Amino acid sequence: MIKLTVTALFAGIIISCQTPPAPVKAAPALIGTWKLQTGTLIEKGDTVVTDYTKGQSFIKIINDDHFAFLHHDLAKGKDSAAIYSSGGGSYTLKDSLYTEHLEYCTARQWEGNSFEFTVTIKGDTLVQRGVEHIKDLGVDRLNIEQYVRLK
Repeated sequence: MIKLTVTALFAGIIISCQTPPAPVKAAPALIGTWKLQTGTLIEKGDTVVTDYTKGQSFIKIINDDHFAFLHHDLAKGKDSAAIYSSGGGSYTLKDSLYTEHLEYCTARQWEGNSFEFTVTIKGDTLVQRGVEHIKDLGVDRLNIEQYVRLK
């Protein structure tokens, strides 16, 4: 009986001396829900700036390995400015190089393409900048998007 008690006591001491598990890493600053404020498209020398805070709303949701975006007009589709689009897929992030692999999109011909962006985050602002190129569709443009983090 004494051997059993000593063995149990010794096992308890060994177990309590083990290194605790490493803390869970903090989520990267990119993870969260972002609201698009402005978008700038530069294509063939033409620049179009869109204010996404007037008459429409566009959010991007980013988790550990996937992203999704949702875009719609604020008139609930009841006027000539009716808009709805959505999409998503997986992404990779290495330093500031953010690559979206678009798996789902209301513009189905965009599915299956990957887009590389440089991302910068300062405070609650995310700027995403990169070239969207889809040869089959004749798309070749610089896209610059500025988001604010939603709380």
